[in-house]
Amino acid sequence: MKFHAFVICAYGDSPYLESCVRSLLGQTMESDIICATSTPSAYIDGIMGRYGIPVAVRNGKSGIQDDWNFALAQADAAFVTIAHQDDMYARRYVEELWNACERWPDMTLFTTDAVTVRQEKESGRGRLVYFSGKNTVKRILRLPLRLHALADREWVKMAALRLGNPIMCPSCAYRKDYLPDPIFHSEYRFALDWDSLVDMARWPGRFICVEKPLLFYRVHDGAETRAWTESRLRETEERQMFERFWPGKLAELLMRFYKESYGEYES
Repeated sequence: MKFHAFVICAYGDSPYLESCVRSLLGQTMESDIICATSTPSAYIDGIMGRYGIPVAVRNGKSGIQDDWNFALAQADAAFVTIAHQDDMYARRYVEELWNACERWPDMTLFTTDAVTVRQEKESGRGRLVYFSGKNTVKRILRLPLRLHALADREWVKMAALRLGNPIMCPSCAYRKDYLPDPIFHSEYRFALDWDSLVDMARWPGRFICVEKPLLFYRVHDGAETRAWTESRLRETEERQMFERFWPGKLAELLMRFYKESYGEYES
């Protein structure tokens, strides 16, 4: 079994897909790279063929949870990162994962900080945003996971998840051979990663956050997150998550502040 694999989840014909692929190939440590899709196309096959990356096709209707679990199943590796097609990864992502695993061999989840890439409509260029209110709040909420010596305790892992979900899903590497199968088994459509992380936090093992910007997270009009935000499904599901941890009025207050992060998709 390999140490690590990237599985690219590809949907449609993303103009950012090749940039994602190139960032994975440019890592300082080699990993397996696979593409998984439920929307096969000549475009996807063309890019993957150019770089010698195998494509696995899931039959059936596209859905985040089913597609993610399918992607995880394609990799024969201890750690798997579901690479989102619009994002890019810093060159030392896998190296930092390796170093964290060497230091903490019971690590079940690896996560990092991220830089926002705001796609500008007029120029078509991506503008890097290192500091924003949303990013700062997420870094604060992740503080418990930077206490690496204590990050195997359930209460420490849960402390990072009770006030929102500060964990950037595309930055995560999941310990596939430790965690339950399937890893994602939520009733939610948008908040499924937050819901699943709460379940993972109750399993033995350590959540390690390396607070370095190892992910470049792209924000653009075609992003799935924008569609969920505009449909109000995101708000509904995230409110329900808060209500699991806090009484009604406090949950509503926390949700009011948490919604400020939606501003990224309102312009």
